Amino acid sequence: MAVLNVTAANFEKEVLQAKQTVLVDFWASWCGPCKMIAPVIDQIAAEHEDIKVCKVNVDEEASLAIDYKVMSIPTLIVFKDGQAANQSVGVQSKSDIEGML
Repeated sequence: MAVLNVTAANFEKEVLQAKQTVLVDFWASWCGPCKMIAPVIDQIAAEHEDIKVCKVNVDEEASLAIDYKVMSIPTLIVFKDGQAANQSVGVQSKSDIEGML
């Protein structure tokens, strides 16, 4: 499944109302660690059809970053049944991210 770019306008529909587990990557284009983790996020999206993978650009969607208390990026948050269930900050290995799911 492709990675979906999410905005404040569609966050509720795509993340909070999703039936499946959702991995949200809070990132920014200028962030070096975000660029490092991006291929891993893409791999997870491609390999886990049962997981929805979304990205939130914190520069464009500051309100979402504030709502979820994102202080450093990359921040990964796993949502289950509309609730944040797990979170990590910084570059993570693929196996660590899969373990969060």
